[in-house]
Amino acid sequence: MVDAAPNTTAAAESAIDLSADLRADLLADLKAELPADLPGLDPSWSRWVEAGGHVFHVLDNRVADATLTLVCVHGNPTWSCTWRKVISEAGANVRVIALDQLDMGFSQRTGTTRRLGQRIADLNAVINALNITTPIITVGQDWGGAISLGWATQNVHRLAGVVVANTAVHQPEGARAPLLIRMVRPFIKWVCVRLPLFVWGTTVLARPPLRGTLRDAYLAPYRSAKRRTAVGDFVADIPLEPEHPSYDDLSAIAEGLARLADIPALMLWGPSDPVFSDLYLRDLEQRLPHADVHRFIGAGHLVVEDADVAGTIHRWINAEPAPKTMAAEKRPPLWSALDKLDRDTRIAVTEATPDGTQSITFSELAITVRQTAAGMAAHGINKGDRVALLIPPGINLSIALYACWRRGAVVVLADAGLGPVGLTRAMASASPQYVIGINRALAAARLLGWPGERISATILSTMEKRILGATSSLPELQTLGQSDPLPNAPLDDDPAAVVFTSGSTGPAKGVAYGHHQLQAQRDALMSAYAITESDRLVAAFAPFALYGPAMGIPSMVPNLKVTSPGTLSAEALAEAVAAIDATLVFASPAALSNVAATADALSPAMSRAFQTVRVLLSAGAPVHPKVLRSAVALMPNAEAHTPYGMTEVLPVADITLREIERAGPGNGVCVGVPLQDVIVRISPLTGTGATSDALIEAPEVTGEIVIQAPHMRESYDKLWATQQAAATPPGWHRSGDVGHFDDQGRLWVEGRMADIITTSEGPLTTVGIEQAIEELPDITQAAVVGIGPSGTQQVVAVICPADPPRKPRLAAIDRADAVRSAAKVSISAVLEIPQMPVDRRHNSKIHRGELANWAARILAGGRMSSP
Repeated sequence: MVDAAPNTTAAAESAIDLSADLRADLLADLKAELPADLPGLDPSWSRWVEAGGHVFHVLDNRVADATLTLVCVHGNPTWSCTWRKVISEAGANVRVIALDQLDMGFSQRTGTTRRLGQRIADLNAVINALNITTPIITVGQDWGGAISLGWATQNVHRLAGVVVANTAVHQPEGARAPLLIRMVRPFIKWVCVRLPLFVWGTTVLARPPLRGTLRDAYLAPYRSAKRRTAVGDFVADIPLEPEHPSYDDLSAIAEGLARLADIPALMLWGPSDPVFSDLYLRDLEQRLPHADVHRFIGAGHLVVEDADVAGTIHRWINAEPAPKTMAAEKRPPLWSALDKLDRDTRIAVTEATPDGTQSITFSELAITVRQTAAGMAAHGINKGDRVALLIPPGINLSIALYACWRRGAVVVLADAGLGPVGLTRAMASASPQYVIGINRALAAARLLGWPGERISATILSTMEKRILGATSSLPELQTLGQSDPLPNAPLDDDPAAVVFTSGSTGPAKGVAYGHHQLQAQRDALMSAYAITESDRLVAAFAPFALYGPAMGIPSMVPNLKVTSPGTLSAEALAEAVAAIDATLVFASPAALSNVAATADALSPAMSRAFQTVRVLLSAGAPVHPKVLRSAVALMPNAEAHTPYGMTEVLPVADITLREIERAGPGNGVCVGVPLQDVIVRISPLTGTGATSDALIEAPEVTGEIVIQAPHMRESYDKLWATQQAAATPPGWHRSGDVGHFDDQGRLWVEGRMADIITTSEGPLTTVGIEQAIEELPDITQAAVVGIGPSGTQQVVAVICPADPPRKPRLAAIDRADAVRSAAKVSISAVLEIPQMPVDRRHNSKIHRGELANWAARILAGGRMSSP
């Protein structure tokens, strides 16, 4: 029987259908153990339910006219308070039930050992006792995930969906059980029962660790060894070997997930979990390939506490299915230019090395790509498999990239500039089945545990293969494919790539593209810059160089450190231009700045080499006109362009140096008019700095820049919540940039949404203020940030003077007054630093978030350290 009376302990007491003696004893215990003031818990949610001959404590928001019910199951050693936000944020028509499993939380202590199969039966008994008539979405974390999925596989007809967070239903082949579990198993009685170490340790797994009243709330049901018995039983019930009593039940759940193929599913994951790592997420993804996935970077085992799990669940419930972007028109495949030029003896790719250059002709490249694609298929690389390419720009990367596309594999591209930590995150997120890389990359993959079978970019000795754990090489795949037919080509709507962002505005995100979107991107670039087969490209930014073969033009990356484009010298660029008589040059603003700074080293012959350049492109960050002017001074026949775009959609707009000068100064950077087939709208800012729902194109209205284009990304990879936020309304991309149109239809970028300063007088965007400060003759770079509570933030200017200090310091009064006068806004403090913290890919994007945190610490009396 279930209580339906007012939500009081007395009402619950009268509702339990047990013997009088048992009822009295049980409720006395419940009254004594359940605190009245637990954080985030409404006392009216608590009730006790008799089911299967036992009494369960249940949190229930008791929505009488619900159309949907969420049934939430906690893990070990947590309890139903884990789901308090899911309850409090539920919609008016959503009932949420979160039970305490028997012997856990504030449910009855049975004195028995309850294994996995029995706990699934317990869940079924509670659901039946509650007489739920609406469709059900199960929600589970840790062991609660396996239990809830076990019930779901047996009750598919009652399901509206399943949600899991950091759980597992199978120990993947060849992988050892989590270290923490293996460490605890021999000492279960001490660690889990006699002492509260396991319970306390779980609160520490939160990121940051739970503190104060919330930590105490998690500890509340487990204050004595008697009440912690099931904590140890749960750990002991993990089936690590086939003879374990729960092994068959867990195997049945894993196999039964196939029955959920038509049931909506959501996986929410904390990838920093030392128990349920991405290894288990990959296993679940294989079993539920249709599931939506969101990895909360930085979150761990208690992802429900670490991240906005509750909000994500409710947005998922209410979200409309996202339509897959289909090809709007038929375009040639990405490798079509190679097929067309398979008898062409012109140089296709030139690779700069410390010892000179190496080249491959279009004919050689076309044949090698086809043979490698066939070899990939013969090796076992299937259509749709993900292949991470960790090869520097050049011949081998071009072969691997186009062979993957021709095979139908999905390439994973992550910039080496992300560093070991960033690359490890990217590889864990993308979960490639294969990694093709140079020796250093394969060594990192093995050492850091990156997923995927390892294949070398070059021939290895037997010893090198063993050390790196490589199974094959690109040349071996090519040889293998010489006698095999080409596999069927992928379709235009098939997935083609996962490209990671630079990480300059937060952890790098994987951006998923289909073949048709990359085809459209190729065509947009060729159209925007009138590129023909007579052009030749030097790209000091590796991703751009990859499009040379797709456009059917020779390409080359100059000799520079790929992770530091700002190291590009004028000599290196001139040598690259001369090597292929380049007509197109692409370089980041930082690269061009260093080219101008080192131009004095150019010989007359090197200077003459630049005369072949007709188009100079610079992008990746706002480009100051003086940088373009200095570059054009070296390339007298070049028209300087700065395309505007992002990893998610490039190009969006374009502007020439002449047009920039014609536009003159303004609030932000003028990036020109949108390109053909690109639609740009503004989502206006509210007084709080947020965006409204409207999309407009009226002039002089500041807001988020929202874009639609045929070459726009398909989605964010394993970032469901991010995708939902960015694709609002559906079919558009919210760029995260803030800007406006002028009265001539030109787009101006004023900064990033994340960097908006919310003062008491309204929101301020950053770029226009910074540009005004940088016009001062003794300032080389400036950034403005907001510190303090949102809505009352103070503006702080951080500058790099022409005479940079050795250590950060407050600016002198005269310089601070000049900065305030130029900025034309109220500035609370002016700080000087030796150099700006910038992104590793472009060496141009300023990390304003880091600067804001640093400035807040400094101005609060902290040590004057570097940001």
